[in-house]
Amino acid sequence: MTRSCNLDDLLKKKCVPCEGGVPMLTRDRAVELLKSLRGWTLAGDAKSIGKHWLMKDFVAAVDLIDRIKKVAEAEDHHPDLHLTGYRKFSVELSTHAIGGLSENDFILAAKIEKLPKKLKG
Repeated sequence: MTRSCNLDDLLKKKCVPCEGGVPMLTRDRAVELLKSLRGWTLAGDAKSIGKHWLMKDFVAAVDLIDRIKKVAEAEDHHPDLHLTGYRKFSVELSTHAIGGLSENDFILAAKIEKLPKKLKG
């Protein structure tokens, strides 16, 4: 039986330390959790999730990176961040210790989703 989960449920949770030995989420569970994260996508191999934003400008992008840094440090779970073309910004999440997705990735994605962002247009 698959448990449903919404954004508020994810926001209430805290990432738990993962040093391996925890099974990756199944594709079905990842798809279920992804339903609560608007605009986030599942990689073809179901081992990561990501989202892209077109930021207002370089300063707005770096400001968001700083906000993500603070949340990631508080959760002790760290995303891959990509800034190209001075305002094309993307986040990719996976749990490196297990080589795929864990619930931590969705918890952090939810917290990133709630951060204020200055987007283009």
